[in-house]
Amino acid sequence: MSHRPEPWHAALHRLQREGLPHVLATQVTSAGSTPREPGARMVITADAVFDTLGGGNFEWQTIEAARQRLTRGEAGMSLEAFSLGGRSGQCCGGFVNVLLEVFPGSQATLAVFGAGHVGQEIVRLAAPLPWRVLWHDSRDGVFPAWASDQPRLECRHASDPAAAVAALPAGCHALVLTHDHGEDRALIDALLTRGDPASIGLIGSKSKWASFRSRLADAGHDAAALARVRCPIGMASGPNGEKTRGGDKTPYAIALATLAELLPLVGSEDRTDQRGLDPAELRQVFDE
Repeated sequence: MSHRPEPWHAALHRLQREGLPHVLATQVTSAGSTPREPGARMVITADAVFDTLGGGNFEWQTIEAARQRLTRGEAGMSLEAFSLGGRSGQCCGGFVNVLLEVFPGSQATLAVFGAGHVGQEIVRLAAPLPWRVLWHDSRDGVFPAWASDQPRLECRHASDPAAAVAALPAGCHALVLTHDHGEDRALIDALLTRGDPASIGLIGSKSKWASFRSRLADAGHDAAALARVRCPIGMASGPNGEKTRGGDKTPYAIALATLAELLPLVGSEDRTDQRGLDPAELRQVFDE
């Protein structure tokens, strides 16, 4: 089951801060002989378990139920009932209700390549959004000190563009804005080869993209793949719908426009993070 020594409350704080999927399992009622008392808790992820509800087959079934909900992306709350001797196969003879609270993690993952001025402003502006941010740079010592205090942010040294792209989660949104054109092109090549990013944005001029497009086409990327790349990023919409950079080309302005472009791409998917259970379900539990 891969139990970890970290207590449930520390794991819960860390996982919520990092925006990673997890389940909080709480024993809410018990009757007869049970391994733990009401209020006992554990935290479950896809590959780890923190703390315990007492062990045994009952705990294994709780973990399996939690991971099934994580796999299906079923956010919100549910109740699991266990008869310790029936469904659980244990000989305690008691009865337990366990509340599962499923937190699906961040709404989206944003991969930012480049810790220059625009990259720093993008990461700052993204902080209040419910996104996990993976920040990459091939240089040493370029990430600012404040990055260590920002939730849902992970800084990654990325000396190999192909390896950095291979390590991304499926369906992430990628922004490429490094200090080097060759590195930018290698990252776009790797992102297009991988094929599953939700969106790809590249900083630069139209002439930069024309040059990249020609070389990427020679590398085997077809027109449909190349059309997925947005370049330049950070363009505002004019009165007739045309895209324009406008007069403000400061890093902050470009970052602001770039995130404004991303918002409709990420979307506002309906989240089922309900903060409560159906009253009838609760009455049935406490009347037992």
